[in-house]
Amino acid sequence: MSILDLDATAVAEKIRKQELSSLEATDTYIAHLKKIQPAIRCLVEDRFEQAREEARQADEEQKRGTVQGRLFGVPISIKESFDVAGMRTTGGLVHRKDHLADQDATLVASLRKEGAIVLGKTNTPTLCFCQETENKLYGRTNNPWDVSRTAGGSSGGEGALIAAGGAAVGVGSDVGGSIRFPSHFNGVIGFKSGRGQVPQAGSFPPIRIPLQERMLGMGAMAKSVRDARLIHSIIAESSPPATSLESCDIVFPLQNQPYPLQQETKTLLNQVYQSLSRRFSVTDEEPPYYRESAQLWQWMMSIDGARDTAAIAFGDRPIRPMGEFFKERLWKKSDLHRYLLWSLIGANTFKPSKKQVAAIQQTIDAGDQELNSYLADRLLILPVYHRTAPPHGEVYRELFSIRKTFKIYQPFVAYANVWGLPALVIPVGEGEDGLPVAIQVIGGIEKEEAIFQLGEWLEQEFRGYVRAEL
Repeated sequence: MSILDLDATAVAEKIRKQELSSLEATDTYIAHLKKIQPAIRCLVEDRFEQAREEARQADEEQKRGTVQGRLFGVPISIKESFDVAGMRTTGGLVHRKDHLADQDATLVASLRKEGAIVLGKTNTPTLCFCQETENKLYGRTNNPWDVSRTAGGSSGGEGALIAAGGAAVGVGSDVGGSIRFPSHFNGVIGFKSGRGQVPQAGSFPPIRIPLQERMLGMGAMAKSVRDARLIHSIIAESSPPATSLESCDIVFPLQNQPYPLQQETKTLLNQVYQSLSRRFSVTDEEPPYYRESAQLWQWMMSIDGARDTAAIAFGDRPIRPMGEFFKERLWKKSDLHRYLLWSLIGANTFKPSKKQVAAIQQTIDAGDQELNSYLADRLLILPVYHRTAPPHGEVYRELFSIRKTFKIYQPFVAYANVWGLPALVIPVGEGEDGLPVAIQVIGGIEKEEAIFQLGEWLEQEFRGYVRAEL
């Protein structure tokens, strides 16, 4: 098997057993990244020479018998929104193109403490404020299965890079499907942590509003469920208690699904349902707050009218999203991407009133209590999106339409965000177009081990990770 197909756990084991040197692994990934970068444009900044030097040092330590760390000598990639000391953190903004981080984000520091070697940083939409990866500073990332299709976002660069085998494992963040959309569209394993489990220090832009921060999760974009578990164990502030899949029933709303699904996606979901039913106790029912969650997500994301995001985007200039949007649409003269500008306009338009915010908080408080009980002995399976990766621009039009079509296309991912739940994405098949189709397993806080166990079962029974050949 090629190094490019190995997951991080396997690479680490081979390095530990001296069957593979860290430098050999690093050189292999660097050569491959140089090959795939022109087609998919996943990488925005590399540190190839520093990575090679760190790999040489790792190999010397290996010879001295001083190997330490679960990712010792393993080459990884990092989403651009996380600080890496000495590298740029721009959010895709032209006016931040020279901003260098002076220290690692907390989760990056945790990974490097375990011996990981950072190869580079991957593309995002502007300020991670969209589910398609494109910005004015670095351009657009393409899906390695079909470059005319979206890689998703906001962790689209990570999803595309891992799908094409550009690193052993990567790390993303998710406040509105930002790990799970790219994992589904690119066919990789993705894990969004639950609320408060992974510190966001060193993540840009910072999320300061509590109702939004609870929706944020960070985790692996990987080639295996075991890597997702490993990365979570490294970056989470505390280890989840041991839980057993055998003690959980599975909830899988399918036959009376109220939201549209592509027919081939439905067919695959039915196959998964039938297979699960032969092994586990499966119930076809809607979980609590299923139909309310997309609207709650929209309100929570618009709670301040995106004022903080707009202030960062415009820098020291007057904040005028509408004027800047038309300047860009008519003359292509703005240094801000139209996706971001339209999103800022929408967030201000849909900003909830103080009375609505109070009602939202009441709903969240009541929902947290109900779901703590409901998910105590249940895991939930949902699709990620209603279709395989569409052509560039279509996800944006579906989720940011003035017709509020997010209400029928966002519910699957919004559920885990609104309720701050851990969620694992596993590719289970392919559509007729040859593009990956994935599902997500969602559980309660501290049910991560049961989630990973079910993910590993699904990974074995169905497609799992398959590297995209460019």
